[in-house]
Amino acid sequence: MSNLRAYVALIQTSRTTQAVFFAGAGPKPFFRKSRMNKQQSWPTLSPIRTGIKGRCPRCGEGSIFDGFLKLKPRCPHCGLSYSFADPADGPAFFVICFGCIPAVAFAIWLEIAFTAPYWVHLVTTLPLILLTCIPVLRPLKGWLVASQYFYKAEEGRLATPEVEPAENRG
Repeated sequence: MSNLRAYVALIQTSRTTQAVFFAGAGPKPFFRKSRMNKQQSWPTLSPIRTGIKGRCPRCGEGSIFDGFLKLKPRCPHCGLSYSFADPADGPAFFVICFGCIPAVAFAIWLEIAFTAPYWVHLVTTLPLILLTCIPVLRPLKGWLVASQYFYKAEEGRLATPEVEPAENRG
């Protein structure tokens, strides 16, 4: 038992100081990580999977939406703040390009080919435009928010060159 030494380590965390007793042989004590010091690592989640489902891009559990298109201030599950997220007009741009333009092209074709009365447009074109535009806004916005988190996108800034002091110049 002479080789057995007891070590006392004080682990100071942001909230408390804990005394941890270790028993082991040799000069180096074995330190275990305290729960307070442990930082939770989050799995890398696909922005498409989490965004389309409207889930948090960090944990994949909490919902990012508070209503149809309004973002929550933070994730109710992991506490991630969504202040980084600014999809701006991105979802509307994609909907216009891939939803509205084909629906309007259909309406123009219907009018030119058949000289359809207004009630036909009301029955065919209006539902087509609504069905190709409204339902995809939320998944697209979720995907853009998740992509901003995944790729660590942030607002661009101008790079200013550093000027050397006059005494350091040749």
